[in-house]
Amino acid sequence: MNDVPVFARHETFHPRYGWFKKCYDAVTCDEHIFTREDATVVLGVGKNMVQSIRYWGTAFKILEESSVTSRAQRSTGFGISEFGKNLLGENGWDPYLEDPASLWLLHWFLLKDPCKATVWKFTFNEFHRDSFTSEDIFHSLREHVESSYPKTTVKDSSLQKDINCVLRMYVDSFNHRQVKEDSIDCPFTDLSLIKQEGSAKRFSFNYGKKNNLPNDIILATCLDYIANAGHNAKTISLTNLLHDQNSPGMLFKLTESVLFEAVERGIGDDKRIVLSDSSGLVQLSFKEDPSILADNLIRDHYRD
Repeated sequence: MNDVPVFARHETFHPRYGWFKKCYDAVTCDEHIFTREDATVVLGVGKNMVQSIRYWGTAFKILEESSVTSRAQRSTGFGISEFGKNLLGENGWDPYLEDPASLWLLHWFLLKDPCKATVWKFTFNEFHRDSFTSEDIFHSLREHVESSYPKTTVKDSSLQKDINCVLRMYVDSFNHRQVKEDSIDCPFTDLSLIKQEGSAKRFSFNYGKKNNLPNDIILATCLDYIANAGHNAKTISLTNLLHDQNSPGMLFKLTESVLFEAVERGIGDDKRIVLSDSSGLVQLSFKEDPSILADNLIRDHYRD
């Protein structure tokens, strides 16, 4: 799917723990909350943070935007997505994000198509340096934007803001010299997807096993990836699930052995899903709609 490129909509703020529930509750009460003059009072944050919460709510696919046109005016409202209701609703899976699996699902939904976080999608799918700096990402990103979106004009400063936000979101110790309030309360550092090297300016992706990433969530995202990518076959190779763009292997930075073990354990005794190894070709097969299987796995995870 060809996404419309989106840059620097976060007002330089990374998402905070409380923002997901805050935007869910606010939109549930008033679909036009973000265009109200007293939105800062209702949400209890500054004007720029209001816009940031609005952006992250849609980027993580918790909110769905809808435009209402009348003779008097055209206004933009928001509704709650099915994912938002399932995760954050009154009887939702995990309204206060107490289960680390919820952060992994949010990370997955942020990057799955259609994606409104272009630099995030590039970083996890297209950028393959083993060791890198912020400047390395910038130069590769600038080339990517010019080749993939030739009709889009974007300032260098906008790209750099997005890169800085990516690093603040995922690197636990990124730039601690900043004001402390700006470097705390970002839940996605707990995913340990990007690590800081000896030098404060160098980083690398953390490939391999993630201790707080459940096997059933990995299997569910494999099936969701299959459904979202439009695969018509009932079988997909482990290689595709490891290396394809937007696959769990890419977005979670998994190795082949970790992915194999997680899928095998995630399947357990479920006869609807089979992991087979034929002449060195490992394949995942399924007998039902992969989107339904994925949904069932996620629901079962939160019921356990």
